[in-house]
Amino acid sequence: MWSCPFFVGALPGSAYNVRRYEMWKRLQGNRFGRILRHRGSMNTALAFVPGTAHTLEGHPEHVGRLSAIWELLERYNVLADLLHVTPQFTTVRQLNAVHTEEHIDLIRWAAAQGGGMLGPDTYVKPGSFDEARLAAGSACAVADAVMTGNAANGLALIRPPGHHAGTQSAEGFCLFNNVAIVARHLQQAHGIERIAIVDFDVHHGNGTEQIFRRDSSVLFVSTHILEPYFYPGTGRVGDVGDASGYGYTINVPLCSGVGDKGYQSVFDRLILPKLEEFNPQFILVSAGFDAHWGDPLASATLSLTGYAQLCRQLLQVAAELCENRILFILEGGYFLDALAHGILNLTYALQGFDVIIDPLGPSKRPESDISDLLLRLQRRHLLV
Repeated sequence: MWSCPFFVGALPGSAYNVRRYEMWKRLQGNRFGRILRHRGSMNTALAFVPGTAHTLEGHPEHVGRLSAIWELLERYNVLADLLHVTPQFTTVRQLNAVHTEEHIDLIRWAAAQGGGMLGPDTYVKPGSFDEARLAAGSACAVADAVMTGNAANGLALIRPPGHHAGTQSAEGFCLFNNVAIVARHLQQAHGIERIAIVDFDVHHGNGTEQIFRRDSSVLFVSTHILEPYFYPGTGRVGDVGDASGYGYTINVPLCSGVGDKGYQSVFDRLILPKLEEFNPQFILVSAGFDAHWGDPLASATLSLTGYAQLCRQLLQVAAELCENRILFILEGGYFLDALAHGILNLTYALQGFDVIIDPLGPSKRPESDISDLLLRLQRRHLLV
């Protein structure tokens, strides 16, 4: 599944490359062996929170996204094999660990007033406060299932999404930052000291970066389109964190047209080595499927097959570094066919099945070259 991860510009015999090669051999030899070991006695934990009371007609982020996913999972008969986690609300402590009281009160007040717009793209409906609390709380419950050994890994199919929400801001369709709330919950409730967050949504996870930019206990990695200007316009190569968190933020700002080859190179030459170096005890994934070539809100060219390979690599790293402890949390994805099949392939991977279903095929656009960007990133993060 992996290409041999020697790096452009690195010395073939360097100690770093020898270490990477040894890890690569172990993972290639195991393939899915370590992941498959959980089958029979342990399941993938699933939280499903469609956010029925939080939907706005004509808006791209709507309840139909989750309906499309559920219908396809039912069609392929994969739901029965999952450990279904009962949805639950966040506690006050869980929310306060990430967001200010003023921000929480704003979302509560806006919902109580009948809803409205928080900026040009982010809406609140009367049921939005409860739905957002239910989304984040249910993701925490999946993390609990993984930490207690009731599940080997987890998937949170929840909305509204969260990675654009900052400590005191709601934007980009996001009200509360789900992945950040789960990270703080893992630290406070389970004593986890090192958490990696990998965000492969096509938009920069600006809220998540803001929350953890001064925190060395969380490694935040984001792959996203930035050039030409693309929302939210943040996440540059030089944005690497502040103070004690300096070096623990890794931004991969891609140009339009990057697809399977470019994303694979980024994972092989940057993300996977940095994950090994950080040695997380838990991996959280902000899983946005809007980098697919058919997504109407973006211009990346990932295929479903490319997405599936990235997810499998993250699962392999979790097996090698943190006892399979990994949780994928849904973010964006607005081409419903690609979104649903992306989640289907992810579900197969989580359960240890080497199955990829890609009825849409690859992009017909030529892929943009990112060789220069990769070299800049490797130098910035001391990999060459």
